[in-house]
Amino acid sequence: MIRLFLKAGVMKDGLATQNEKGVPQGSPISPILSNIYLDKLDKELETRGLYYARYADDVCLFVKSEMAANRVMKSITSWMERKLFLRVNRTKTKVVSPTKSNFLGITFWKGKQEWKCKPSNASKTKLYGKLKAILERKQAVSRLLAETFTKVNQTVQGWINYYRIGSMKTFIDKFGQWLRHKIRVIIIKQWKVPKRIYKNLQKLNRLLNCGFTEEDIFKVANSRLGLYRRSGMIVVNFILNPTVLARKKKDRPGLVNPLTYYLRETLLQYKCSAVYETRTYGAMGGGIYSPSTLL
Repeated sequence: MIRLFLKAGVMKDGLATQNEKGVPQGSPISPILSNIYLDKLDKELETRGLYYARYADDVCLFVKSEMAANRVMKSITSWMERKLFLRVNRTKTKVVSPTKSNFLGITFWKGKQEWKCKPSNASKTKLYGKLKAILERKQAVSRLLAETFTKVNQTVQGWINYYRIGSMKTFIDKFGQWLRHKIRVIIIKQWKVPKRIYKNLQKLNRLLNCGFTEEDIFKVANSRLGLYRRSGMIVVNFILNPTVLARKKKDRPGLVNPLTYYLRETLLQYKCSAVYETRTYGAMGGGIYSPSTLL
């Protein structure tokens, strides 16, 4: 079966071409074959006593100095080309400080006692880009709010699930505020006319006991300010608060609160890790060494 995958060829510009070397990019078995073939590299790195992290064909080595990094990079590159017959991508292979690195969308920062990881700036920018495409005003206003919430929830939850091992509480809090502001703009735009804006805000004001006067809501509904600035006013922010946006209504899911979701997933991760370490300690009868201790 593996031979059939390797000889299946690739489709380029509508034409099938035979593949003579390597594994087709994007193949579902590419990561598996990488792990099998690069097992010798793992053993070589362990024999040399190097700290490393590898996922498929992406490898990150950790050393103490720039001089050692240049020496190890030259040595390992030569070993891979001689022993594994692989061509190393010279443009992507480089020596950088951990704070300037980007490994699978993750970079590192130095805490008080140890190194920690966080999403890279490129990953954060990509998240904003995806949400801006989903919340593009003309398209978002024309579709049902339930569909918009579903797309936003899937994107945000998927991103947090991937990067939850990183430290990003401050970023997630700021991102959540931006996200809810964009959602409020869409809701106010869907209400269209000042009369309906006033009516809906007044209705929510009574139900939630927000305490705003009719004059306060009238000013917002009939303001000549643009939707973006109007949605940032205290009346709209207070009435369409995170709790209200997170409520489910019939077929419409509640809007995920990024900070709440991140903290819940992080807590769950720590609990699972604690259970695993407890079982490991009981089975081994000795100390437990975490990756952070080794690094």
